[in-house]
Amino acid sequence: MLLLHICCGPCSFIPVKHLKANGVEFKGYFYNPNIHPLQEYLARREALTQVARLLDFEVIFDDAYDLEDFLTKVIFEPHRPKRCEVCYYLRLSKTAKKAKELGFSALSTTLLFSPFQFHELIRDIGEEVAKKEGLSFYYQDFRPYYYEGKKLAVEAGIYRQKYCGCIFSEKERFIKRLQKS
Repeated sequence: MLLLHICCGPCSFIPVKHLKANGVEFKGYFYNPNIHPLQEYLARREALTQVARLLDFEVIFDDAYDLEDFLTKVIFEPHRPKRCEVCYYLRLSKTAKKAKELGFSALSTTLLFSPFQFHELIRDIGEEVAKKEGLSFYYQDFRPYYYEGKKLAVEAGIYRQKYCGCIFSEKERFIKRLQKS
């Protein structure tokens, strides 16, 4: 059985459909203390609840919204890709520990869906944390299906976020806007 770390509802469409089509037994796992502000976290949590209902799969929600822990870990690495590496490690190591605790044999993540993430870094960290816990890491490059997944989310009326989730990515989004105007 596989524990699938899920960053948000829209990014889960394609990985979930793939796992189901390949007969992989799994449960979703929502652990994302990086998301800021709390209203955004709640909107993403609700979007995942809707997708889980729509695609009929179970999600374990870890609502330890530990923004302070996330910030203390990335404060000295606020720029990409280093802060992303810290963030991936935080979320995937927690997923691996939860998978081991619950008796799963593998883990993966919907972070592998987004072309805006550091894909190889996610894969490397996923493999590392899985190995530490005696698990395997299920790797699949879902990026080629990004626009298909985006379309599915739009058609289903699922909330789609405008930035990665952390306060730093939110700032970068607005800085880009200011630079364009």
